[in-house]
Amino acid sequence: MRAVLVVNPKATATTAAGRDVLAHALASEVKLEILETDYRGHAMAAAAQAAVDGADLVVAHGGDGTVNEVVNGLLAGGVSESLPMLGIVPGGSANVFARSLGLPRDPVDATHQLLHALQDRRSRQVGLGRVDSDRPGDPARWFTFSAGVGWDADVVAEVDRKRGKKASPALYTRVAITQYLKPAHGRPQLTVEIPGEEPVSGLRLVFVSNTDPWTYLGTRAIHLNRRCGFDTDLGIFALRSLRLPTVLRHLRQAISRKGEQRGGKLFRRDDVPTLTITSPDPVRVQCDGDLIGERTCVKVTSERHALTVVG
Repeated sequence: MRAVLVVNPKATATTAAGRDVLAHALASEVKLEILETDYRGHAMAAAAQAAVDGADLVVAHGGDGTVNEVVNGLLAGGVSESLPMLGIVPGGSANVFARSLGLPRDPVDATHQLLHALQDRRSRQVGLGRVDSDRPGDPARWFTFSAGVGWDADVVAEVDRKRGKKASPALYTRVAITQYLKPAHGRPQLTVEIPGEEPVSGLRLVFVSNTDPWTYLGTRAIHLNRRCGFDTDLGIFALRSLRLPTVLRHLRQAISRKGEQRGGKLFRRDDVPTLTITSPDPVRVQCDGDLIGERTCVKVTSERHALTVVG
């Protein structure tokens, strides 16, 4: 088996010692090539090249951003049965995709699980979400666990601007509060269109989930669409109001053990194959915590069985 290990040395929980342990362990099972990323988009390019070269496995060691880049690189030419399998060894601060797959947060434990899965030939197919660009020539952007329009994308943009600081739950919380009190782009007016249904207008934010939990705040799981999973289509969570009582109500529901979302200002759907989000003014869009730009039209599609993940 030919494998490529893509390591982000700047990720929160990656260390040179951990990388060496991972590389040594993998090299005992596969023919291994190691690549350390040193610029944004490097992991994407490496994974795309691995797919072209016919690698059997690409292992991403880093945070959700690294995993997202590797996934987008693997799928640069579209979904295919001949694509390399994906392996993940978490190395970031949140590791949402890895945790949703049931992988250990500790890189050493995750490495052991990956090796056992390779030995036992254990893998699973997972569905992903795709954001299609409304600009000619722009590639689609795949996401593993979530995409968002509005407030959360503004938070991602501001955290990205502070990239010299450690990305931590505390930083995200501070930035989220700041963006709520003083939104960078004002309060957007969003419309969601689902085939076969009447358009829903007057929305202030829209989250699209590919799995549940939607994200984590440290050890606390954040639930928006409890029935989402890698074997279903997408979940939609949208609010018609961002008044403080509404936001606090849904935040309490999101962090509760039950995680069920209810409310008069809530628009929610599960198992949606495709949807379109429009805005009269450009709004920011994020995929897996990575800002992908500003759009007035965002088409989101579910792709079942998009990738094979080892584990």
